[in-house]
Amino acid sequence: MPRLIAVLALGGLMAWAPGARAADAHRGGRLIVATGCGACHAIRGIAGAHGRVGPPLDNIGARTIIAGLLPNTPENMVRWLRAPQSIVPGNAMPDIGLSARDAADIAAYLDALK
Repeated sequence: MPRLIAVLALGGLMAWAPGARAADAHRGGRLIVATGCGACHAIRGIAGAHGRVGPPLDNIGARTIIAGLLPNTPENMVRWLRAPQSIVPGNAMPDIGLSARDAADIAAYLDALK
């Protein structure tokens, strides 16, 4: 079953590993607003997210690579969201101090953008 269908079937919840807490895409969308991601990125479904500093995140869930070098997996998206400077030092994406739960929820929202 494609991940987007799985997310929708679970009401916006997604579990990526057996026994893991399901990531909540709906909460992830709210966190994207709260953390101001739209100041830098255009993000479908997020009111006011029309930024042009970073890449638009339309179809990010269908892309194969994150940050030009990481395979686009839920685990790598969480790594990128939590510590982008440790992955590509000096890039424009700031480390904003996301918790693992917050990053997983944001990653679930982004994964649904296909």
